[in-house]
Amino acid sequence: MTDDFTTTVYYDDDADRSQIDDETVAVLGYGSQGHAHAQNLADSGVDVVVGLREGSSSRAAAEADGLAVATPAEAAEAADVVSMLVPDTVQPAVFEQIRDGLDAGDTLQFAHGFNIHYNQIQPPADVNVTMVAPKSPGHLVRRNYESGEGTPGLIAVYQDETGTAKEQALAYAHAIGCTRAGVIQTSFREETETDLFGEQAVLCGGVTALIKQGYETLVDAGYSPEMAYFECLNEMKLIVDLMYEGGLGEMWDSVSDTAEYGGLTQGSVVVDEHARENMEQVLEEVQDGTFARNWITENQAGRPSYTQLRHAEKNHEIEEVGARLRDLFAWAEDEDATEDDKQRVNADD
Repeated sequence: MTDDFTTTVYYDDDADRSQIDDETVAVLGYGSQGHAHAQNLADSGVDVVVGLREGSSSRAAAEADGLAVATPAEAAEAADVVSMLVPDTVQPAVFEQIRDGLDAGDTLQFAHGFNIHYNQIQPPADVNVTMVAPKSPGHLVRRNYESGEGTPGLIAVYQDETGTAKEQALAYAHAIGCTRAGVIQTSFREETETDLFGEQAVLCGGVTALIKQGYETLVDAGYSPEMAYFECLNEMKLIVDLMYEGGLGEMWDSVSDTAEYGGLTQGSVVVDEHARENMEQVLEEVQDGTFARNWITENQAGRPSYTQLRHAEKNHEIEEVGARLRDLFAWAEDEDATEDDKQRVNADD
């Protein structure tokens, strides 16, 4: 098994398209990533078939986009490369449907390493197992491709039966537009563990918890919910955009001296060594499989805790205040343009 942590970045000139141009690719799923991969591959001249269950609500959309559609088993049988782009939670069941359609030398490909890393899918020994993972939601992968730009991505090789798995992954990344921006070589373990940690400790968990705590602190101190919303949530985008464009340094250079001094002196007071210790615990539970086991068990039980937590999050006061404020401002209208694309994140795959 390949477990190489060497950081290498690949671009268009590093990809040999002959590794994919004569292959048939089955894209399983037509949600956020699936629709983008399938359409970009097809526009790049690759033979594509979309694998969707009978009765899937995505079938009509895929056919309307001019793509051939079959069941997952039929698509895998016809393909040389099978790209597993259904949600993590249903991938093991879909894999059982397609297992017999994988021939020696075929490639089973993922966009996230969860099910391989945590042994929920155990692929045959005679196939390649690779990853091509755009670091962006699917609607942006598609939009960037159509505009002639690219989306940064990752590639990894878990199993190299043919000796050309890496080259094929690079060719696939080229065909969906990722090598235009740059593709980093990683491993299934590194991608999975860093992705889960980032989501939980910072991007989805840490940031939202920090925003809510800040909002509640101001409101409980007697300030208006509207002011608390703007200061703790709305302006977050402004700061994140600056960091995205030029790192932390760009952000510090762009805010006022007062904001910089306050941030530099008080940030570590709020997010202190106790937060770091908690992050280390989150990482440990990702690394030792505790989180994966809990998430798998939660799904097997019908998602009772997930449903309860999701309901509480959607009913937090900050959501009601934010919805009311966004309706008052013109910038909210700009968000409607991409709403249909964003809905694909939760589409029936």
